Amino acid sequence: MLGTFQQIYLRLEIEATATEVSRSLLHAEAFQAWLRPQFFSQPLPTKLEPGSVYRSGFGPLQIRHQVESTNDHYLRLLLSGGVDGVHEWCWGDGWVQSKLEGVSLLPLRLGHTWSLMQLRQFLKSQR
Repeated sequence: MLGTFQQIYLRLEIEATATEVSRSLLHAEAFQAWLRPQFFSQPLPTKLEPGSVYRSGFGPLQIRHQVESTNDHYLRLLLSGGVDGVHEWCWGDGWVQSKLEGVSLLPLRLGHTWSLMQLRQFLKSQR
């Protein structure tokens, strides 16, 4: 893959319980709502579990996501395509943390920050 190796770590305080964050990250219906305007391959798994695979993208850019590991407070995705790397999520009551490491031609920090702000806003609107 061509591009630059990038590492981004972000942690946000949010007004949500760990259960609300979990639902927003692990259930396709929820993450499709807050990750707009991304498109997703269909059909999506109802709930992300190890081995689940889906694609997302913007225009011609597509990223393949394979769920490597998940539990009530953790999600690890292997990425390929527009980003070759790993995306990890950890969360609890009142916080969410995301780590993205990968090679890409894209400015990952901008998209990563934007998506976490979208998640925060989505969770706030659900209250």
